[in-house]
Amino acid sequence: VQLQASGGGLVQAGGSLRLSCAASVGGFSMYFMGWFRQVPGKEREFVAAISWSGGNTYYADSVKGRFTISRDNAKNTVYLRMNMLKAEDTAVYYCAGRTGYIGSSYRADRSYDDWGQGTQVTVSS
Repeated sequence: VQLQASGGGLVQAGGSLRLSCAASVGGFSMYFMGWFRQVPGKEREFVAAISWSGGNTYYADSVKGRFTISRDNAKNTVYLRMNMLKAEDTAVYYCAGRTGYIGSSYRADRSYDDWGQGTQVTVSS
C-alpha cells in the first residue's frame, strides 16, 4: 500500500495541527495504523496507533492527552490531531501500516510494513 502523509507545517507553541495519511488501497480497514516521528540524529519514535476499526488507540506518554489518532475507513485515511504543541514535538512525522495481528508490538517501527514519506512539523517556542 502507498501512504501519503500531509498536514505538517510551522506552528507556534501551544498551537494545533492535524496530520492526514491517505492510503491508496482498498481494504484499508484491514490495516493497523501508526504514527511515528523522527528528529535528525535520533531513532524513529512511536507516537500513536489505532486498530483496524478505530476502537482501540494507543499513545506515547509524551503525547497522551494532547494528541488524538483517528481514522475514516470510508476515506482510507488516518489522522493525527495535535494540540498544545511543544517545541519538543518538532520532527518529521511518518504514518505506517500493516495488515494482520500486531499484538503488543505496535510501538516498534519494525512491526509495520508500509510507510509514508513523512511530513515536517516545526513548533516554534
